[in-house]
Order: sequence, then C-alpha cells, then structure tokens
Amino acid sequence: MSRAAEGPTLRVGILVFDGVKMLDFIGPAEVFHEASQVAARYEILFISTTGEDVTSSMGLRIGVQSAVADVPELHTLIIPGSERAPEVFTDELLGAVRTLADRSARVASICTGAFALAATGLLDGRTTTTHWKFAPTLQATFPQLTVQKDAIFVHDGKFHSSAGVAAGIDLALALLEQDYGSDVARSVAQLLLVYMKRSGSQSQFSASLKVKPIRSPIARSVTELVHADPTRPHTVRDLASHVNVSPRHLTRIMRDELDATPTEYVASIRLDIAVSHLESGTSVAEAALATGYTSPVSFRRAFVTRFGITPSQYQRRFHTSKASTG
Repeated sequence: MSRAAEGPTLRVGILVFDGVKMLDFIGPAEVFHEASQVAARYEILFISTTGEDVTSSMGLRIGVQSAVADVPELHTLIIPGSERAPEVFTDELLGAVRTLADRSARVASICTGAFALAATGLLDGRTTTTHWKFAPTLQATFPQLTVQKDAIFVHDGKFHSSAGVAAGIDLALALLEQDYGSDVARSVAQLLLVYMKRSGSQSQFSASLKVKPIRSPIARSVTELVHADPTRPHTVRDLASHVNVSPRHLTRIMRDELDATPTEYVASIRLDIAVSHLESGTSVAEAALATGYTSPVSFRRAFVTRFGITPSQYQRRFHTSKASTG
C-alpha cells in the first residue's frame, strides 16, 4: 500500500477573486491534482470571499466551492496573484487572507499574491519573493520584508512564495516533495512534462534576458565581444582597451546600461552557457573549461554563488527529471 493511501487527505485551499491570474493557480492546482492520480491524497478547494463564482483576468468564470466563512482547516493555502496588484487586494480580500492563513498549516503565495500576505502583516520580518517586475514595488511598499527579487521560490517558516506563472509549478512540486517525497514529485513532473525541479534560489531569468535595449555603442561592443568568445579572460582592462576607454569609464557605462560591472556581466554569460553544457551531459570539468574558468573549483564556487547548488547537484537534478519526462 502506498504512503498516500495510508495517510490522511491533505486539503489544499485556493483563494480566487475577480481579476486573478489563472496560470498562477492552475499550474499548482494541476500539480496537486496529478499527484492524487499517482500516490498522494489531496482535496482541492476553490474559495472566494462570499462563495460566489469569480471572473479571472482573462474574463473567464471560475467556479467556487466554498465561502471563506465555511472553509475547514487547511493543510495548504494558495494565494495567487493578479496584474492589478496591489489594488486588487481589497480590505475584504485581505481579511479573507488573514482568516484562511490562521486556519492553514502552510501558506503559499504565487507571484503578486505576496502583496496580499505582506499587507496583512503576516510576512513582517520574513523573506519572500514575487515576479521580478513587481519586486521593487513590493520591497518599497513593505520595507519590513526582505524581498529576494531574483529567486524562483522562497520558504520562511510556514510561508512560501514564488515568482509568477511557471514558478508556481516549481513551488508546488517542492511542496509535494515535502509531503510525499521526491519519487512522487518526479512522477508528477513526468505527467506534466516539466523538469523536476528548479532550485528555489535559481535566478528567475538568465543574464541575456536581463539585458534591456543597449543604447551605448561602447556597451554594445563589449557585450558582442563577450558573447563571441566567453572563454577569453576578458579582464576589465582588456575590455576597456577594446573600446578605447578607461576601465572606470567602462564600468560606469556597463552599470548604467546593464546594471552590472564588466566582471559581473562576463560571469553571468559564462554561467548561462555552463548551464547549457551541463544539461547536454558535459562533465563539470569540461563545462568549466568550455566557459573559460581556470579550474573546476573556481567554476563550482561561481556556480554555487549564482544558483545556490553545485554544478554536480544541478546536473543530477536535471538528468533525473530528464529521464522521468523523456
């Protein structure tokens, strides 16, 4: 008999409201639903403040099974986000969040759902995350929080938070793994055709995606040089010489254009390429050599700083999920 069949049913409540972003909660809901088809036991309950159906940001009606007042104890509460945050979180909705959080053993916000938790004071003194687009506003509005703007998901006490959209699936898989173990989580990842799973501390996007349109010909020339051959040493002095400016002037331009020093930019590009090598089956030593690191040790140190796990751990996780989803 499976572990799930012997244990209690875990009730997952999803608080929905007018203007909710569907993908924020549909992805996590599918994780828990598919888990129940494999080996887990979850009951998924859609909740609104009044028990009436709501309308998503796309204009689709969402059926609701319970009003907040009628909700029993929850194992997990999920608070999805909205593009209209934070104003979409009315006093009535924040009251619902407080009530449900008190009845829940575990609380998870998806994307801008973090604004709702923050506004209730439940996250005071804690660490959280949200979609990178909203992270500066969340931090400025609630300075009593620590916002990890670049994390996929974050865990602090009974509170969990994730970046938007697909990151909600990553978080749900992590929660499933807590409840039923890695084998069940990998099976669900296989059914959903997703990888099991990105590290919570992994960056929400790569260095190349962070780059806003480059106005400066100097910065553009430097980035093109780095992309052409990331394995070269690319010291600040060498890069500055390439564009005939001083190292200090180049550093100022790169910070203005790319929010990174030349050294930071080179490191980010190398690590993005290293990830591709690791995912293709290249050994850690070969990935280090292919991306210009002087040794596997220096590569490992840079990788851990960026992603929070070692290259070997990343590769094992990727290959395990690839074998499951193939």
